[in-house]
Amino acid sequence: MSKLALVLLSVMLSLNAFAHEELKEDKSFWWKANWWDGGQLRQVNNHKVKVEWTEYESDDVTVPAMVARPDDNKAYPAVIFQHGRAGLSDLLQLQVKRIAARGFVVMAPDIYAANFIGTHPFPHDYKLEKDASAVVDVLLSRNDISSKKACIVSHTRGGYYSLKTAVTFKHQEKNLACYISYYPHWQDPNAPEPAQVYGYAAEIEQLKIPVLVFIGEQEQYQRRRVIETSFSILKKNKIESQLIIYPGVGRGFDFRPPAVRTFADELASKDAIARSADFINHYLRDKKN
Repeated sequence: MSKLALVLLSVMLSLNAFAHEELKEDKSFWWKANWWDGGQLRQVNNHKVKVEWTEYESDDVTVPAMVARPDDNKAYPAVIFQHGRAGLSDLLQLQVKRIAARGFVVMAPDIYAANFIGTHPFPHDYKLEKDASAVVDVLLSRNDISSKKACIVSHTRGGYYSLKTAVTFKHQEKNLACYISYYPHWQDPNAPEPAQVYGYAAEIEQLKIPVLVFIGEQEQYQRRRVIETSFSILKKNKIESQLIIYPGVGRGFDFRPPAVRTFADELASKDAIARSADFINHYLRDKKN
């Protein structure tokens, strides 16, 4: 065999070894041996859902809130759902129902309607943070709640409201057991552009409860960078945290309407709901919070 052939063979073997090493990435969040070896799939609870509307007072405003829960007379763990910049739209109300169908009492305040704010506001009104945080005590005071604490779920700008609820308004640990968000805006929306791209909300440094976040690999660069930077802070602070990145999808995969919805959106949505239910059950049922 010529020297050139030996060199080429050596390179090919090296590349093959490198490729083999690449397959050894961390699979802990998705690899399930009982599925691979035994064909077992995750079993999820399915409950018929009923919806009611209520309201609560926050200083000088009355905040309307959607409540979705299983259609029976049993008590269930408490979950807060905080809408983002689009408001509590009809599409987002479906997401509230999907969470409730897993066996939770979910309260979703409409803080924009309470303050006569239209959808997709650009400036951030800091007063809304207090209106959003007030829902915690209201939900936990209900007589159909089986948990002592609540988990908080959000998306987009709701991720920032929820962060403030946990940290600034001091509900974490005492009243909140976990934090879940879909592609959260983890920066003050009024911060200057460089901070939106290269910074992160200062409250991330003080977040203490377990965190689960979902994004698509096609997430906007400035949002993804902030989220990934924030996760490096959470890891540094030894906060239990997990970032799930779905291939083939971007923002809005959880509530994109049928006309533009893709199979990848559907797969990501169903997986995220199931993982959220597992996460909430772990902290509100298994740990008896």
